Amino acid sequence: MATCKEALVSREAGRRERPATEHQEQVTLFRWVALVQAKHPELGLLHAIPNGGHRHKAVAARMKAEGVRRGVPDLCLPVASGEYHGLYIEMKTRKGRLSSEQKRWGDALQAQGYRFQMCRSWQEAAMTIADYLGFDARL
Repeated sequence: MATCKEALVSREAGRRERPATEHQEQVTLFRWVALVQAKHPELGLLHAIPNGGHRHKAVAARMKAEGVRRGVPDLCLPVASGEYHGLYIEMKTRKGRLSSEQKRWGDALQAQGYRFQMCRSWQEAAMTIADYLGFDARL
C-alpha cells in the first residue's frame, strides 16, 4: 500500500504540480483511514455524503426527491465524542469557500450538538478526526 504522501497524484518531473483537487484530498483521506482503522475501528463509520458534483437533470431531480439537500457537508463520522454527537467535515481546496447553504448547515449542525469543521487538505481532515477521537494522527 502506498504511503499517504505517495497517495497524492504524482506529476511528471519538471512540471509544476497543480494543487490537489477536493476529490484527490478526500480519496487520500480515506487511504489514511484504511491505514489507521485497525487501531481505531470507529473510523469504519466515516462516510462520504454524495451531495456535490454535476449530474444529469433527471438524476439530480430524483436525488432531490430522495432527500439530498444542498449544502450538507461532504463527510460524516457518526461517533459521539466528548460533548459532540458526531463530526461533519466539509472539504475545500486551498482557495475554496463555504457557500451560504454550507454555512447554514454548519451552524445548524453545531446548534444540534455536532462538531462541524471545514478542512483544506487530507492532512487537516486527518488531524481533525484524530483530535476529535483523541488519538495521534501520525502513522
